[in-house]
Amino acid sequence: MSTTTTTATLADQIAIESIDAITLRVPIVGNSPLIVHNFSEKSKRQMLEAQQGKKKIKEIRDPEAEYQASFYRINDPITGETGYGFPVTAFKAATIGAARFYGKSLTMTSLRQFLFMRGILTDADPQQLVKIEGTPRQREDVVRLGGPSRSADLRYRAEFPTWSATLEVMFIKSSISQGSVLSLIDAGGMGIGVGEWRPEKRGEFGTYGIDKTRQVEVID
Repeated sequence: MSTTTTTATLADQIAIESIDAITLRVPIVGNSPLIVHNFSEKSKRQMLEAQQGKKKIKEIRDPEAEYQASFYRINDPITGETGYGFPVTAFKAATIGAARFYGKSLTMTSLRQFLFMRGILTDADPQQLVKIEGTPRQREDVVRLGGPSRSADLRYRAEFPTWSATLEVMFIKSSISQGSVLSLIDAGGMGIGVGEWRPEKRGEFGTYGIDKTRQVEVID
């Protein structure tokens, strides 16, 4: 029995181009104060003890300690970089969420597949952070707790009255233009925001926009 072997020509082969990605450094500036409220180690411990059925011991409030615990901190033992940060996931969520302002042709699901953000990961916090430039201050707020009683309580948190940052954004060039990415960052900062009491949560804090006094830098 004879066997015939067919060899595919180069014209028959599937050619897949590599993904062309661009990385930008986008300077942003706050348009309203940024309220920071990290989930402190004390809160984590209290949650664990409640789940373990341990009796809650009433502790004396320490406003200064609560204020200090509200920060997201950057502390890199290799580069020596220190400072304050904010989760990069919050800025990405604001940017992706801005898709709702542009109609059904642009979806948040599709944006998640070709737009990414990178932050700083250090020993001080187990998540990527965007470095926040600004001088913080302590604020005291009256909040309503959940449950039927809706009792009032005090919260001591950090606030940056004026602030700025630089977002490192990577996007797929064949899927979205640079101008569109910048428009989404601007729209997300205006209509969604980051931090406590942001527009997405019926507040007016944590809004921002692209800083027109600084250049957008293409790094890749």
